Amino acid sequence: MSADGGGAGPSGPSVRAAILRFAAAGLVAMVVLGVAGGIVLNRLAEDEAIDDALRLATLAGRGVVEPSFTDAALAGDPAALADLDLVVQERVLDEDVVRVKIWAPDGTIVYSDEPRLIGRRYPLGADEQEALAEGFTEAELSDLSKPENVFEREGGELLEVYLPIRAPGGGQALFELYQRQSAIDASGRRLLEAVVPVAIGSLLLLWLIQLPLAWSTARRLRDGLRERETLLEAALESSSVERRRIAADLHDGPVQSLAGLSFSLSAAAERAPDGTDPATVRALEDGADAARDGIRGLRAAVVEINPGRLHDAGLAASIGDLAGALRARGVTVEIDVPGDLALAPATEEMLYRATAETLRNVAAHADASRVGVRIAAAGGRATLRVEDDGRGFDTETRARRREEGHLGLALVEDLVSHLGGTTVVSSEPGRGTTIAIEVPA
Repeated sequence: MSADGGGAGPSGPSVRAAILRFAAAGLVAMVVLGVAGGIVLNRLAEDEAIDDALRLATLAGRGVVEPSFTDAALAGDPAALADLDLVVQERVLDEDVVRVKIWAPDGTIVYSDEPRLIGRRYPLGADEQEALAEGFTEAELSDLSKPENVFEREGGELLEVYLPIRAPGGGQALFELYQRQSAIDASGRRLLEAVVPVAIGSLLLLWLIQLPLAWSTARRLRDGLRERETLLEAALESSSVERRRIAADLHDGPVQSLAGLSFSLSAAAERAPDGTDPATVRALEDGADAARDGIRGLRAAVVEINPGRLHDAGLAASIGDLAGALRARGVTVEIDVPGDLALAPATEEMLYRATAETLRNVAAHADASRVGVRIAAAGGRATLRVEDDGRGFDTETRARRREEGHLGLALVEDLVSHLGGTTVVSSEPGRGTTIAIEVPA
């Protein structure tokens, strides 16, 4: 990760990139919430507009028309109807309210501001009869195809609201008021225009407030990652120092002692006096051979613990040293490592460690006759591919080996992941194993 948070490294994305993703996600969420909220608010606005229409009809029917609705008007008296019409024309009808009808329970229109409707009889619908019987107010979109609405068809969509009213003598009638649907829609739009800017502003403010908080959190996470990387690098460096110390101790101690023992035993076998028991001579020679084998084993361990030749002789020569143990057992090892590979020291050592662990697994478990090791670099990426023709394994076998403490390959995978790379293990029983690793070069 770069110091200013503008780049990206193996440990994760930059702060800037994370904030941009957070901001984009927040913006998308805000748009989704805005659209969903707009739909909900639109429905609420429509419901509120219809409630306003119900309140207006109730006020007009019970507060204006009912006090002027006399028994004579219910009976169809022309003078009483004229007085009622004057009230309706002056106090009820306006640009939005286009029609008023008063129905008798039998379906006769006893009054309307459209005189041609008065006296006509149409059957009341189930909703109208229920409203008249139960005494509640109801609203619905007017069906202009009905014959009783013949004079309202030129006014566009209408919302009809009806409620029961009573004459002074107790006679019951159904008051019906027609409002323009466009007026209802306009009322809903006005409500939306009042609420939507506040809602959008609140969402936008919340989004803006979260950005500095997200920036602060991302910086803290980045600093934590840096601290973790520093600790990990220090641990790796300490491990390297300790490996070098152990390798030096092995080289200067047991290796030298075994070398001296080998020379001594060889010299003793050669200088044995005539007549010495041949078994004794063979024992001395076997001891010298065993000492030399021990030296080779310790030297191989020293190379694995501290690959001193890696940075001096190069990756190809060091992997050749690793292959020596397998070749001594009769396994054909094919190595394809360009001599001019330009790799970072950490990448070079990681590929060496991964190859060492893989070849160690081949020697211990694969029973292979051929192993191929290929390392290449292109496009800023380095790849390691190790293939063998051994017995292979399945997922359950690998899991069991992990439980038994064989964690070498798992540790390699962790190290590759830390460097920003990937590890793919492909194996089937009887078909060998392929391990492919890719890391930044």
